[in-house]
Amino acid sequence: MKLISWNVNGLRAVLGKDGFAWLSEQNPDFLGLQEIKVSEKDAPKGLYELGFSQIDLNSAARAGYSGVASLAKFKSETSKALFFPDDEGRVLQHRFGDVVLFNIYFPNGQKDEARLAYKMEFYAKFLAYARSLAEQGLGVIFCGDVNTAHREIDLANPKANSKTSGFLPIERAWLDEVEAAGFVDTFRAVHGELRDAYSWWSYRFNARAKNVGWRIDYFFISVNLRSRLKDAFILSDVMGSDHCPVGIEIEI
Repeated sequence: MKLISWNVNGLRAVLGKDGFAWLSEQNPDFLGLQEIKVSEKDAPKGLYELGFSQIDLNSAARAGYSGVASLAKFKSETSKALFFPDDEGRVLQHRFGDVVLFNIYFPNGQKDEARLAYKMEFYAKFLAYARSLAEQGLGVIFCGDVNTAHREIDLANPKANSKTSGFLPIERAWLDEVEAAGFVDTFRAVHGELRDAYSWWSYRFNARAKNVGWRIDYFFISVNLRSRLKDAFILSDVMGSDHCPVGIEIEI
């Protein structure tokens, strides 16, 4: 099964630029989109023409903000956030068989201290919930824009960003907790210490052309799924957003 995640930073814009042309070649079984910025009732028609049989959306109460969409070629029992108030449209949870798959747009903490505190609370409650599912023997997969680079290898300029939300010690420590709880960073599991592998680039300073980026989009899997992981990848050539898609191949 091939699973792909992409922060599109505006679904309408990506559809308008034929930004999903790469789908026919990749042919994923699941596509998790973040920051769609559309309401469920106003979702563009093109979303339903991408070749998926089940499509779920969770949009924010605030117009033109946040929101996630999941597109799948299989059936699942779907719900929104069960661990946190979700008026920002950040979570879709999919249960199929003994697997729980999350598509999440994690909060950004750069605005101010209050938003950083919100982000850390979201982090903590999600990890507690994901751990409880794994402790029940379920396979847990979560993907999306985590909005934090874990290690110095995961961004081009770690020293310059050491006091920037997205690379603060408190945020990076949460990713340490994620791994300590038995969740595997699939890209590192497959590619080890590979450098210069990023999933987000600022629109400023020609950052993408220079590959001055951050790896903040992830697929994590519970350790009981580790033996089923076959590949992990970053589709850095896919344009249309300041993020690019990331994905895994896994036996489920």
